[in-house]
Amino acid sequence: MSQVHHATARALLRRLAVEQAECRIPSLTAAIVRDGSLAWFGGRGRVDGAAPTAATQYRIGSITKSMVAVMVMRLREEGLLDLNDPLERHVPGTRLGHLTVAQLLSHTAGLTAEPPTAWWERTPGIPAAELLDRVGAEELKHRPGRRFHYSNLGFGVLGELVARLRGTSWLKALQEEVLDPLGMRDTTPRPRAPHATGYAVHPWADVLLTEPEHDADAMAPAGQMWSTPHDLARWAAFLGGEAGGVLPAAVLAEMREPAIVDDGDTWTSGYGLGLQLSRARGRRLAGHTGSMPGFLATVWCDPGERVGVLFMANTTSGMSGALLNDLLDILDEHEPRLPEEWQPVAADPALLALTGLWHWGPKPYTLRLLPERGLSLEPVGGAGRASRFVPQDDGTWLGLDGYYAGETLRVAADHLDLNTFVFTREPYDPAAPVPGGVSEWHA
Repeated sequence: MSQVHHATARALLRRLAVEQAECRIPSLTAAIVRDGSLAWFGGRGRVDGAAPTAATQYRIGSITKSMVAVMVMRLREEGLLDLNDPLERHVPGTRLGHLTVAQLLSHTAGLTAEPPTAWWERTPGIPAAELLDRVGAEELKHRPGRRFHYSNLGFGVLGELVARLRGTSWLKALQEEVLDPLGMRDTTPRPRAPHATGYAVHPWADVLLTEPEHDADAMAPAGQMWSTPHDLARWAAFLGGEAGGVLPAAVLAEMREPAIVDDGDTWTSGYGLGLQLSRARGRRLAGHTGSMPGFLATVWCDPGERVGVLFMANTTSGMSGALLNDLLDILDEHEPRLPEEWQPVAADPALLALTGLWHWGPKPYTLRLLPERGLSLEPVGGAGRASRFVPQDDGTWLGLDGYYAGETLRVAADHLDLNTFVFTREPYDPAAPVPGGVSEWHA
């Protein structure tokens, strides 16, 4: 699948046009990524008298955080840090030294939302050393790990962490290690032509106020970057698994796992490792929102459907909040994805012999053979503990997900040993080592 059909494009453009007109946005762009490629782009409004294009720059605000998080994960993959490391190990001498890297990435460190400076989004920034020196006990608002509390300050600190471990600026490291390899050469720390000007729209009149734009310096990792719809589409594809050698796909999947939820009663929004998470209309999305004076942007990916969606606008506020899910709904309605064709695969006879019915005590489970020599253990009827397993060099199997994630499955001649739980072909097989010797079934 590549470009959307004409009727789909028209429906998508109409939804974009309604958003721009009814929400009074000076200019608005949106794009859909499908199977790793740009499938649709639309633009409305004017930038310097012309319609915006896929090459028009907008400020992307906190989407910058997801880029910084990728750099942190690269450092982890190289063995230069562990996510459980306290900050003191890499950025010594601060009052935040007890906070872990993972807590900072997931906004669970308990840090204040904003830095102890003037309104950082609208004033020139200060150097990292001065910012860290200003941070005191009053910037710790919650017990670390207790709850989600979004912190711009936390990502300013993570930018300094990257700089210390790389021996250069976080921005230079990001450019060389992430943006350039992904072909995102129009993603920059300051605007370049053609770019949209940031505006505030008067709430009661159709007039504009130009918003300020400054170098945020130490706070730049929280929201400095500018990008284009074309580059942000590449970022959506990357977050969805088109890793391009920057990170292993498994690490991107780890970043998309929920570390904390923002609304525990309903779990519609949460945070992973540097990525926002959303559950809406049956979809589970990962990406990030962004806002800075005069600009709003959001990028989401749905890895299961191999689709991404984004918008970029030059307005301080006023978006409906429904645009991106509406665009995905239109795509699903007009061009629903076809399931992958089923094809038979070669099977190892020894593994094939393991498949079928097993019992955990009286509860029946099915063991299925998956492609690439994987196994899936699922309760009959679907209710209960289910996990997938992959083979290890020592002959054991490692749990990938579910209750048994990270646990070891051992296969014996007449039973399965899953982290001390014994599965047998018959319910409570008396020949099994555990519990073994049970009495006969009776009325």
